[in-house]
Amino acid sequence: MKHFFALAVLLASLATPPAAVAQDSRPVFGAGRGDQDQAREGVRSGRQVPLSRVLDMLRSRFPGRHLNTSMGDAGGRAAYYVQWQMENGRVVVFIVDAESGQVIGRQGG
Repeated sequence: MKHFFALAVLLASLATPPAAVAQDSRPVFGAGRGDQDQAREGVRSGRQVPLSRVLDMLRSRFPGRHLNTSMGDAGGRAAYYVQWQMENGRVVVFIVDAESGQVIGRQGG
């Protein structure tokens, strides 16, 4: 019985986790390295503004700190989903158009 349980635990730990996507198709933060590669290629080709510029803009307009960022799609356009902790402790997700660098939406906070 102990061996069966140990084998079941081992097999469960080796199982591939499901894709990291929220049910409403928004990206889940920390979804994978592909986000970084996609952003890097977009910046290199001139299609996207660098994340550092986006973070500087957010810092100047919304005192707080950067928690995490993921890439996603917003209305058919590439977007940064920036998780930001405001000074009051609330967490907001800013949706930033990756091409223009403009905030196009906000969730939470």
